Amino acid sequence: MSISNDQFTIRFWGVRGSIACPGQSTVRYGGNTACVEMQVGKQRLIFDGGTGLRVLGQTLLREMPVEAHLFFTHSHWDHIQGFPFFVPAFIRGNRFTIYGAIAPNGSTIEQRLNDQMLHPNFPVPLQIMGAELAFQDLDIGEPVQIGDVLVENALLNHPGESVGYRINWQDYAVAYITDTEHFLDRLDENVLWLARNADVMIYDATYTDEEYYSERSSKIGWGHSTWQEAVKVAKAANVSKLVIFHHDPLHDDDFMDHIKEEVTRQFPNSVVAWEGLEIDLLAVPIAVS
Repeated sequence: MSISNDQFTIRFWGVRGSIACPGQSTVRYGGNTACVEMQVGKQRLIFDGGTGLRVLGQTLLREMPVEAHLFFTHSHWDHIQGFPFFVPAFIRGNRFTIYGAIAPNGSTIEQRLNDQMLHPNFPVPLQIMGAELAFQDLDIGEPVQIGDVLVENALLNHPGESVGYRINWQDYAVAYITDTEHFLDRLDENVLWLARNADVMIYDATYTDEEYYSERSSKIGWGHSTWQEAVKVAKAANVSKLVIFHHDPLHDDDFMDHIKEEVTRQFPNSVVAWEGLEIDLLAVPIAVS
């Protein structure tokens, strides 16, 4: 789909966390890892390059040449493994600006994407990609202006660090908040700031509270949150629509249906993300298809 000047549309190409989990039990919600596309005014923004990025790339082949801005939250494998299979990046005439914060060990996003494509991990190096790739190191707290779109960021609570984003255009705002773990004694100020009065908040709800606080197999310290915390944040930040995201690979379709029932009971204007979900912010009320 070509980009018009008057749109703010979100498309979900991968909604899982940790590892891709295709199979008969994940057909309805999908098994690809994190990748979210946003078409905002004249700009195409892509958030994370999990295995869903490969699927997005196949659809973009109908729109050559392609220009887009690709933002990474961090470089754990489930957020970067689709990048070496992103076909538009291999085609001359396309242009991608790639953003990511410097990791705690000092490596840039360019270095980390390059390293995963080195032998013996991958058969061809990043340098074989024919598209124009421009890498930009993000400073935490410093916004990025892309035309009339403003992308803000804040640090999240995740092992090895992760960055959350807020996309602002005209009077609309979307918060993309993954991977992050809530605090036990308070709501995360950075998360609240990113989500403030957002039209849509996409939030890492990998676990349920029962799983997170389990005496047998606690998930405390694993770097992810729960749908119950997502509801707390959505209410506290005055979010209009909540999107549950980054599903655990062990949660099959039936389990996700149950989460959907529970979430909508506590926050009616919410949706559990599935591959192919499209949200149109300019529709009144916000359209979901």
